[in-house]
Amino acid sequence: MNRWHEVDQYLTETVVCPDDAVRNAVSTTHDAGMPAIEVTAGQGKFLMLLARMSGARRVLEIGTLGGFSTIWLARGLPDDGVVDTCEFEPAHAEVARRNLDSAGVGHKVTIHVGAALDTLPTLTGPYDLFFIDADKVNNPRYVEAALTLSRPGSVIVLDNVVRGGDVLDGDGEDAAGTRQALEILGSHPRLDATALQTVGAKDWDGFALAVVLE
Repeated sequence: MNRWHEVDQYLTETVVCPDDAVRNAVSTTHDAGMPAIEVTAGQGKFLMLLARMSGARRVLEIGTLGGFSTIWLARGLPDDGVVDTCEFEPAHAEVARRNLDSAGVGHKVTIHVGAALDTLPTLTGPYDLFFIDADKVNNPRYVEAALTLSRPGSVIVLDNVVRGGDVLDGDGEDAAGTRQALEILGSHPRLDATALQTVGAKDWDGFALAVVLE
């Protein structure tokens, strides 16, 4: 195990302290044969605290998978808060629904099944917080959709922006999509943004964080 994996485990056990509901969500997702690509517990709690600190009441997530990050986001909202989450695969959405209900936050979450680019035009903003963690080739379109559904002060989080350095010279569509999305975040007149590299249980990666201006 790499040193940063050990540190991640220590921080999770000492500071994050995930409960059985989120641990079970991970195991249920993996038992269903879904890929182990959910955010870490530390990253999930970061999303929860970000929602809480920003006073978010409405969250839009693009990329549900088994609902692990969705649970954390929903926990950051008041009891009447709302999470709309987009998931392409119906089987993944079924697992996510069970996990959300088991975690006690299912009443806050609506799962929209199908291609997010088809779902997004049907939604009504504004949303206070966006978490984008889906197919990377469409990251630029997801960022643009978030802008359309935002208000001044809305927060946009874009996950997996480093991917082991692939963002620099990767020649695939995913790397190109991520670069284009980062260029939008860095140049759009309505956005003020940063990007951070991370190491840990997910190895070398990172996320971008932006706030929508007036």
